[in-house]
Amino acid sequence: MSTYKNFTIETDADGIALVTWNMPDKSMNVFTVEVMDEIEAIVDATVADAAVKGVVFTSGKSTFSGGADLTMIKGMFAMLEAEKAKDPDTAIRKLFDAAGRMSWLWRKVETNGKPWVAAINGTCMGGAFELALSCHGRVASNAKSVKLALPEVKVGIFPGAGGTQRVSRLAGTQDALQMMTTGQSLTASRAKAMNLVHQVVEPDQLIPAAKQMIKDGLKPVAPWDEKGFKAPGGGIWTPAAAQLWPAASAILRRETAGNYPAALAILKSVYEGLQLPFDTALKVEQRYFTEIVQTTEAFSMIRSLFVSMQELGKGARRPAGVPKSEFNKVGVVGAGFMGASIAYVTAAAGIPVTLIDRDIEAATKGKTHSEGLVAGAVGKGKMSKEDGEKLLSLITPSADYAALSDADLVVEAVFEDRDVKKAVIEAVEAVLPEGSIFASNTSTLPITGLAKNSKRPVQFIGVHFFSPVEKMMLTEVILGKETGDKALAVALDYVAAIKKTPIVVNDTRGFYVNRCVFRYIHEAYDMLIEGVPPIMIENAAKMAGMPVGPLSLNDEVAIDLSQKILKASIADLGEASVEPKHMALINKLVDELDRRGRKNGKGFYEYPAKPAKKFLWPGLKDMFAQKKADEVDVEVLKQRLLVTIALEAARTMEEGIVTDPREADVGSILGFGFAPYTGGTLSYIDGMGVKTFVELCETLASEYGDHFQPTPLLKEMAAKGETFYGRFDPYGASAKAA
Repeated sequence: MSTYKNFTIETDADGIALVTWNMPDKSMNVFTVEVMDEIEAIVDATVADAAVKGVVFTSGKSTFSGGADLTMIKGMFAMLEAEKAKDPDTAIRKLFDAAGRMSWLWRKVETNGKPWVAAINGTCMGGAFELALSCHGRVASNAKSVKLALPEVKVGIFPGAGGTQRVSRLAGTQDALQMMTTGQSLTASRAKAMNLVHQVVEPDQLIPAAKQMIKDGLKPVAPWDEKGFKAPGGGIWTPAAAQLWPAASAILRRETAGNYPAALAILKSVYEGLQLPFDTALKVEQRYFTEIVQTTEAFSMIRSLFVSMQELGKGARRPAGVPKSEFNKVGVVGAGFMGASIAYVTAAAGIPVTLIDRDIEAATKGKTHSEGLVAGAVGKGKMSKEDGEKLLSLITPSADYAALSDADLVVEAVFEDRDVKKAVIEAVEAVLPEGSIFASNTSTLPITGLAKNSKRPVQFIGVHFFSPVEKMMLTEVILGKETGDKALAVALDYVAAIKKTPIVVNDTRGFYVNRCVFRYIHEAYDMLIEGVPPIMIENAAKMAGMPVGPLSLNDEVAIDLSQKILKASIADLGEASVEPKHMALINKLVDELDRRGRKNGKGFYEYPAKPAKKFLWPGLKDMFAQKKADEVDVEVLKQRLLVTIALEAARTMEEGIVTDPREADVGSILGFGFAPYTGGTLSYIDGMGVKTFVELCETLASEYGDHFQPTPLLKEMAAKGETFYGRFDPYGASAKAA
C-alpha cells in the first residue's frame, strides 16, 4: 500500500488494517482537502487489497479531531466570492459540489463493502464525528478527555456531512434535534446511551476492542441500508412524531427568535430526510447546507466565532521579537471577589499564585472563594479530588508585599479608587523585580492616568477581567500611552496561559466593552422614560438576540455602579456628558428607593427567595406614563438596542481605541453576548452594508435623539462603499505584528 503524508497503515495477521491519522506539524488533526483526498485513496486501496478484511480508523494524537481546518473554510468562502463574480449560477453549483465532498466521501466509506470501526480516543467534533458515524462500528475510550459533538450550529452552519441523517436514524428524533440544535458535547457514556457509539472501553483497550468487533463478524452495512429499516420511534408518520414536531418548531422559535437559519435547517433536514431513502436524504441535507453557507449569519459567525477567535487566541496581536513568557509565579493584589477569582483561574492553569490583601484574614478569605469553586467542580464530577487539591496548593494567601519579590507578573484587583490603586502600585513596585510586569484589573479608570503613579510606565498595562472570571472567556488588554511591547507580550501570554481570549484596546474611559454595555443600558433608560412597558424592553432585547435584557444586565452590574460612573463622568467631563433624565432615574432608584440591583435583592427586578424566579419590579411602570403595547413597534425597539451598541463600537474604531475589527466583534460577543448571529458589532454593520446602517441611524436619530447620528467615518465609508473589514484590514495589521 502507498505511503501517505497524514496517515500510517499497519495490517496485522488477521487482515485488519489500522489506519492512524497523525498530521505532521499540527497539534490536532483537522480536515483539509489533502486529508480527504488521502482518506479516499485509503478506501480505494483497502477495498482493492484482498488481504485486508476490515479497517480500524484512529488518531495518533491525544485527541481524535476537531473537525474542519480554518483554511478549508476560508477557501470555501473565497471560492464562492471569486466564482460569483464570474458566473453566479456556476458558483452555486460549485459550492453545492464542495459542500457535498465530505458527505459523499463518508458515504463511500459506509458502502465500501468492508467493515470500518472508528476508535475514538479524545475530542471528536464536527466532520470527524460524522466520519465516525459513517463507520460500521464505533468504540470510544472512557477517558474524561473524550467529547463527541456536532457543534456547527454555534458558528452559523450545521452538520452537513450526513450528521442530520445518521444521528436521527440512530438516536431518535428528540435527542438528535436537542444535540444538533444546541451543539452540545456528549461524554462517551452519554453517546453510548444515545446509540451513537457501540462500546466504551478503557483507553488501553481501545484498539483491541475495535479489532475484536471486526473479528466477531461486524457487518459492513449501515442499519439504514438494510431492508425493512425503521427509524427509532417509527419515523415521521406516527402519533409520537405528530406531538414532537409542532413542539420542536415552537421550542426552537422560543430559544432563537428566528435569528439562526442553520438551526431551522437542522429541523428541516431531519423532518424531510426521515421520509426519504438515505441517498436522497443526504442530497436534501446538502442542498440546505449550500443554502445556509451563503447566509450573512453563517459568513459572519464563522469569521468571528471560529476564525477570528482562533487567531486572537493564538496571539494575532502579540508583538514580534519578544520571547515567550514563562510564569513561575504570579501575584494578585486584592482578595475580594475579582481578585480571588483571578487567583483561581491562574492556579487552574498550573501557575503558582500569591494572593495579597491588607491582612492575612482577608487574603485567606479570598482563597476560601477558590475552595468553594473547587468543591463545586469536584461535586459535579468536572474535577478530580486530587486535581482540586493540587489547584488549591498553588494559591498562597499573604499580607506581606515582600512575597511578590520574585513574581513575573502582578495583577492588581483592588477597589476602583485612584488613591487606593496608587498606594498598591507604590507598594508593589517597591519589591517587584526589575523585568516584571504590573497589570491593573480596572474596569473604568484610564490606564495612562494610573500609570502616572508608576516608576516604570513602560511595564504597566491594563488587564480587564469580566465577572464571573472563571466563566467569562474574554479579557481586555489595555495599552497606556507608554506601555511597551514586552508588557503587551507578557499580558497576552498570561491570558493565553489561563485559556481566555484577549482583545487589545487603547486607553479610554470604559475601554471598549463597558462603553458598549452602558450604551445598551442607557437606551433602555430612554425607553423607560418614553413609557415603553419594561417587559417589552426586555423581550425585544432577547428577540434581537441578546442573552439578557438591558434592565436585567444593569441589575447584575449594580445600579449604584451606574450611578458612580455617571457621577464620575459629570465630574471629569461636565454636566453635558450625562443625560439629566438618566441621572434623575438612577438617583431615585438608588438614593430614594435603595434599589441597587441583584446584590441587595431589589433593582429593576425583584429577587424572591429561591426557588421562586425573579420578576420585574411592579413599581417600575408607575414611574412613567405607560404606552399601550400596540403603540410600540417591537422591530424599532430591536433596532435601537443593536444599533446604539454597534454605533458605539464604530466610534471606538474611529477614535483608534479598537484598531482591529476582529477584536471589536469577538469582544462584543464574548464580553456581553452581542447578538451572536450577527458575528459581532462591526459584522452587524458590514452585514447589512454601511450605507444601509447610516440610513438606519439617521432615521432613528430623527425620532429618538442625536446619539443615533452616524459618525463622520461611517458617512465617509458609506459614500465610498467600504466595509470595516476592508478599510481596517486585520490581516495587513497581523502580518506586521506576527
